[in-house]
Amino acid sequence: MDAKFLYVFITLLVNVIGDNNTRWALIGNPLLAAYPCKDSTDINSSYEPGLSPEEENTYFVNIRKEFPTYSKIVLKFDTEASVTLRDASFARITASTYESNTFDIHFYKPSNYISFTVKGLRQGTVPYFKSVNINTQEYCNKPLVGYLDHYIEGRRGHAESPITGPMTNCGRRKIEHTELIVSAAPTKPGDWPWHVALYKLDRSSIKYICGGTLISEHFVLTAAHCASSRGVKLLPEVLSVVLGKFNLIGGDVGTQEREVHQIILHDKFDYRHLDHDIALIKLKTEAVFTDYVQPACLWYDKAIEKLPTNEVLGTIVGWGFDINDSLSHQLNQASMPIVSENTCIKSNPLFYATVLNENKFCAGYRNGTSACNGDSGSAFQVFVPDVAKDKNKTIGAWFVRGIVSLTVSRTDVAICDPEYYVVFTDVGKYIHWINKYN
Repeated sequence: MDAKFLYVFITLLVNVIGDNNTRWALIGNPLLAAYPCKDSTDINSSYEPGLSPEEENTYFVNIRKEFPTYSKIVLKFDTEASVTLRDASFARITASTYESNTFDIHFYKPSNYISFTVKGLRQGTVPYFKSVNINTQEYCNKPLVGYLDHYIEGRRGHAESPITGPMTNCGRRKIEHTELIVSAAPTKPGDWPWHVALYKLDRSSIKYICGGTLISEHFVLTAAHCASSRGVKLLPEVLSVVLGKFNLIGGDVGTQEREVHQIILHDKFDYRHLDHDIALIKLKTEAVFTDYVQPACLWYDKAIEKLPTNEVLGTIVGWGFDINDSLSHQLNQASMPIVSENTCIKSNPLFYATVLNENKFCAGYRNGTSACNGDSGSAFQVFVPDVAKDKNKTIGAWFVRGIVSLTVSRTDVAICDPEYYVVFTDVGKYIHWINKYN
């Protein structure tokens, strides 16, 4: 949370008292106020905590500027919203017929302010600005997303919120085990109860295509390229999901097969460069949590403070290609560290400089241990101890830090080159997008 943009003022006071470094002293029933766009102080929002679950995702916005007659404001939100003017004597508001979650405010009289109420259409979900365009000029190039999530009780119960912190009932195995991981090692049933197998109907046969991660009773997180073809999402009936699977071929104890109800690709997914390579798969019937089927946790910013070292070491699991260039019959696991973008680019500038951006990260050792074909969509998961800096990894939970997206191909065949780093979608950058649906 950037304290520069969030502050408290007392009900009935006109002016905010103090500066950015003021310590908060709450008297009576305080309101929270914020600049919802980091690059503009003309736009101010206020919020009253403690409302009922039906009303707690409501906040108020004031924009103070000179608005001549015939001025126009275009508001865009990151999720479904209802917007109501608090004074309709000089302007009117309409929902856009061309873009979803977009509203147009038209002035038919001059004014030096506009005030309106914003409310989420889904309980527990807060709509945040994506854009505030006033008379063709953008005033919200840097929207502050998620600043109210901490106060929304309806959001708690999600697998993860970056502000409220993790739940305690995710990312934990139910079968006795040790958390210690070695590279390229086999697993046993129940070790990774949130890892799922995705299958695709190909003509008359069903083929394994990707991995994924169960994050709640209804949703699986995976790569967008696993759930699409040339950028177009697959039909739900083409995919099926198997939970609790260990043997890729053959029977298992405790598996659950689920049909797909809905495929949700990120709206900015670019299949050519695999930008925003993230998708959610909604199950037609909910998962039943057992020893072999459990949800993983989602990454949150402060998790880094609990890690025993500054190095972020993650584990990937999957049935991806082995040294024989064929899918593994049983689930395997491998650990690898996140490396800096500079280190990654230096290893192969032509490739990594093209595909890397702020929504991806690199990990690996360049020693032959790598994610490969068939591992796409699987999680880069990090063990976060309950006790900060606990090096023994005895009690804690596994958090999804990334999603296997792409890597360098061998020159002789379209198969991964395990001597190069793997590129992952950075799940931490998409928590709010996930929470819109999950």
